[in-house]
Amino acid sequence: MFKQKEGRRIVYVDHIATTPVAPEVLEAMLPYFREKFGNPTSLHSFGQEARKAVEEAREKVADFINANAPEEVVFTSGAIEANNLAIKGIAKAYQKRGRHIVTTEIEHHSILHPCKTLEREGWEVTYVKPDKYGLIDPEALKEAVREDTVLVSVGHSNREIGTIQDIKKLVEAVKEKNPRVIFHTDAAPSLGHYPVDLQDWGVDAASFTAHLNYGPKGVGALWTRKGVRVKPLIEGGVQERGVRAGTEPVPNIVGFGEACQLAKRELDERIKRLSYYRDKLKKGIEEQLDYVEFTGHPTQRLPHHLSLLVHFIEGEAMLLRLDLLGIEAASGSACVSMALKQSHVLAAIGVPKEMSNGSIVFSFGRENTEEDVDYILEHFPKVVKWLRELSPFDPKNWEKYVKSRKE
Repeated sequence: MFKQKEGRRIVYVDHIATTPVAPEVLEAMLPYFREKFGNPTSLHSFGQEARKAVEEAREKVADFINANAPEEVVFTSGAIEANNLAIKGIAKAYQKRGRHIVTTEIEHHSILHPCKTLEREGWEVTYVKPDKYGLIDPEALKEAVREDTVLVSVGHSNREIGTIQDIKKLVEAVKEKNPRVIFHTDAAPSLGHYPVDLQDWGVDAASFTAHLNYGPKGVGALWTRKGVRVKPLIEGGVQERGVRAGTEPVPNIVGFGEACQLAKRELDERIKRLSYYRDKLKKGIEEQLDYVEFTGHPTQRLPHHLSLLVHFIEGEAMLLRLDLLGIEAASGSACVSMALKQSHVLAAIGVPKEMSNGSIVFSFGRENTEEDVDYILEHFPKVVKWLRELSPFDPKNWEKYVKSRKE
């Protein structure tokens, strides 16, 4: 159903940035703000009640991602902290083996920035380039691995272009070259919208967050396979097996667990319904607009995610105009959309800077309806055509651009 906000019709299609907390999740969380407010490290009954809730939530998360055991899950403040803990914590725990890391050019900044920090500390990092769809070639990744490589990090799915990697094949290629390498994946955008099976993937570590899966903000997790060592970034407490010190945010953790349990029940239906909305929107845009280019892999992508470049308009004006109409979309990753510079992901897949300005991402969620899709298709093409009438850009260069992208 459409939502109303300040008298306006609202269609929220930015679920890749964050999702609303599901009512079932909020209901599970509420008692732990007041009635069950104990500190999980306390020995009295209030503390033990909170401890039980944390461990039950850990079991729910572990079950949903197919971990070997609940204790492999360490709660963090979110995926950004989990990614930092994975890159810095795992790398430094294994630095006696070597000081080389392999990642890709299209990772989230919470992977790329820690890698840059380690480079300043004397580490070497190899950044593998994707193809035009954002896919990483297993042979290219394998070639980048060396004897002194301790960590490989490749995201399972990309927030900006929606492409899903064949993580299992990538892991197999890396392990064939160097079996001792620790393989990490950022799976935060996938959780709740695509099946996550850590045992099938064969990875050694994975990062997650609750707020992209209808859970609360402020909680995430780093999963590490039993035996994988992690050097703590935050010290001073015994919480989370000593890997991540700090009093556990019990309500948030309970919400994370409930969100995973909810997603387990709904996942098949979510995928079927949201991929239908995505495909209907894509077809409608293709029928009504010229000079658009869909980004990411056409089929190997997140089911709720559609990304495209709208050429010959000013992208910020497009988003602001849509916002006035109540269509809440995004230009890419929420962490870079305010930076007013070209997306590093679009640059990596070969989109020229002058062509990347019109990037837009529509990402559907469990509360969206087909009526929402119809509303977008009614207004989005009108906004684009209106802006093109004001645009100084010349479409005559379109064929030349298309040819360059195909090469």
